[in-house]
Amino acid sequence: MKSITKTFSVAVTGINAIDNPAPGTGVARSLREDSQLSMKVIGLAYDAMEPGLYMDWLFDRCYIMPYPSGDPETLMERLEQIQNQSGLDCIIPNFDVELPLYIHCAKELEAIGVRTYLPTKSQFALRNKAKLAEVAPSFSIKVPKTVTVTSVQELQDAIADLQFPLMIKGSYYKAYRVNTFEQALQRFHQLAAEWGYPIIVQQVITGIELNLVGVGDGKGGHLGLVTIKKMTITEMGKIWSGVTIHHEGMRSSAEAFLSHTKWKGAFELECMVDRDGEIYLIEINPRFPAWTYFATGVGINLPSRLVRDALGLPIPVNQDYESGKLLMRYTYEIITDVAPLQTLVTLGEI
Repeated sequence: MKSITKTFSVAVTGINAIDNPAPGTGVARSLREDSQLSMKVIGLAYDAMEPGLYMDWLFDRCYIMPYPSGDPETLMERLEQIQNQSGLDCIIPNFDVELPLYIHCAKELEAIGVRTYLPTKSQFALRNKAKLAEVAPSFSIKVPKTVTVTSVQELQDAIADLQFPLMIKGSYYKAYRVNTFEQALQRFHQLAAEWGYPIIVQQVITGIELNLVGVGDGKGGHLGLVTIKKMTITEMGKIWSGVTIHHEGMRSSAEAFLSHTKWKGAFELECMVDRDGEIYLIEINPRFPAWTYFATGVGINLPSRLVRDALGLPIPVNQDYESGKLLMRYTYEIITDVAPLQTLVTLGEI
């Protein structure tokens, strides 16, 4: 493909690269690696202590945003300020909790020249953790037995029905494996305090954990798909090491999901494959996962493809990648002056 001479400004949320990393820094790193597309990458954060704010090799400019629990008017006001300063062309939100706001504001954003690439409100509702058992049969995939609870009594009833071990999950984020009622009760109260109700109680499927990342084109097709096998994970289930694989069942499930929902935007399928080769859908994440750069590293730069399609630019036709490529995550320290932190606290931008 030929290089494009115009420089585009692309904003990325979710730059909190902590022990439970958000996707934003991997998305930004991917955008930086499109050598044919000139981009200014803008980081959007919710707190001055988010590590991505200090990664000046990834972000040209950063801004503090109002929390996504606010109203659409507040979000639009802040984005219009950023648009006036930095000339935003496209924005990639990377948190489940903020997506409804961006979906709601998509037309208003387009009116001021900011493109998004997001599912519709009804598409977004389909991937709700509590409703997977209802929609998954539509694209020929099984779901572990799942119960939603809002009280300790309902939690006890769910445990009696499903039996240990179980997964206890928050409505938006975090999932914990529990083996006793005491553990389940602790996680129930913890997740309710963080994310509210309902809490999701799910049967544990024993097998191999496979994840697939892709971008749906809104017409039943996709801009690329990459499947990995998790090898080691953190306490909260985040990948620490993994390997790329080709798995026909996962690919077929993803294509069936896309065909059924006409999903538009980034997504991740989290699945378990049992000893008999049966695929169980654990979650559908409606955005890029934290390991998105892994796909870029093996030749499928999904964030760049999303931006290109959102802006009406040509997209690479290559859909192939090598299996057997290894991801190994590591920690890293940034040493910088305190001045950027002071600027962010006082001005809300840097």
